[in-house]
Amino acid sequence: MEMPGRRRSERARGAGWRATMRRFLRDTRAATAVEFAIIAAPFLALIGAIMEMAVVFLASQVLDSATADAARLIRTGQAQQQSMNASQFKAQVCDRLYVLFDCNKVYVESTVYTQFASIGNLNTYSAFKDADGNFDPTKVGSYHTGNGSDIVVVRVFYAYPVIFKNLGLDLANTADGKLLMTGVAVFRNEPFPWSSPYP
Repeated sequence: MEMPGRRRSERARGAGWRATMRRFLRDTRAATAVEFAIIAAPFLALIGAIMEMAVVFLASQVLDSATADAARLIRTGQAQQQSMNASQFKAQVCDRLYVLFDCNKVYVESTVYTQFASIGNLNTYSAFKDADGNFDPTKVGSYHTGNGSDIVVVRVFYAYPVIFKNLGLDLANTADGKLLMTGVAVFRNEPFPWSSPYP
């Protein structure tokens, strides 16, 4: 048989616990700090993702501009006249990339075509990825500058690191979480008279 004193003790403990919870729920001290702690992580992550997107767009624009500027050396025949090789042309691209890129991870290809219609889709990256879906620099084409009036496509590749990948706005397009970006310049060489050492 249960003792009356024990029942009273259990009721008192239950009432005490309920009173404590009521006091806790009514207490509004430091409510702002608690609310900020709840939303701080997603808010800071959102700010970081916005900043990363801005940096990526800036880097993409810088890469496009550097590619177009360096490609003018081929288009006008300066690269051919100076017998500029692939490493020297890459250095010209890197000189225009400033601090946003690691030049050791920049890859350049220059291809000569007989007609514009044979160039194909330049927005596909599958041909430059390995079986795992990562960027494979060995698949970047060779360096051909062409002669006067030749059609040339210059592409510059860079696998840009992406930090905020799991917030529903994943900019990465490779399996290792990087954004493979390219700068492209398509043009017909001017009719300069000298021949290219890299036709």
